Amino acid sequence: MTAKRARPWYREPWPWLLMAGPALTVVAGFVTLWLAMASDDGLVADDYYKRGLAINQTLSRDRAAAALAYRAHLSFNPEAGRVRVVLSCGPARSPAVRLHIAHPTRAGLDRALMLEARGAGVYEAALALPASGRWRVTVEDTAGVWRLAGEWKLPDSASIVLEPRRNLPDSRPTDSFSDGRPAESRHATGCL
Repeated sequence: MTAKRARPWYREPWPWLLMAGPALTVVAGFVTLWLAMASDDGLVADDYYKRGLAINQTLSRDRAAAALAYRAHLSFNPEAGRVRVVLSCGPARSPAVRLHIAHPTRAGLDRALMLEARGAGVYEAALALPASGRWRVTVEDTAGVWRLAGEWKLPDSASIVLEPRRNLPDSRPTDSFSDGRPAESRHATGCL
């Protein structure tokens, strides 16, 4: 009888199959590390605390738009490459308004432009159509007194109507031991 000669381990398929899983995991880990280092995380803001403190100013601008009864109709003409905002209601209008179009997750796609007045409450500017998806749209006056905000879904809708936000939270300070009412209203009624 002739004895079968044993093959070296590296010529057997099973060791390679068992080592392939951990080796692929290590390669995938390095690829993930490279992606994390090479790409910018647009969701994390460096100045998150300042942005949190500025929310009351933003809410006051929404309240001002509601008090002035502003309403805007925003439309995009893809053939002409122009965006138009028509303000209705409200008092006298400014010679220009600012339009901000912001992507929810990719700050590099955000756009800001000044729309010049073309008539009574009509503002226009050139704008290339942004990428399809959901966009946060804000129209505000140049003085920063009021603003209208909404969501625009492209390419589904070529126009949207922006109205003042309703039911905004009250920005007056409250006690930490309160029932939710502002401190001055509890003291005035004698209820503590």
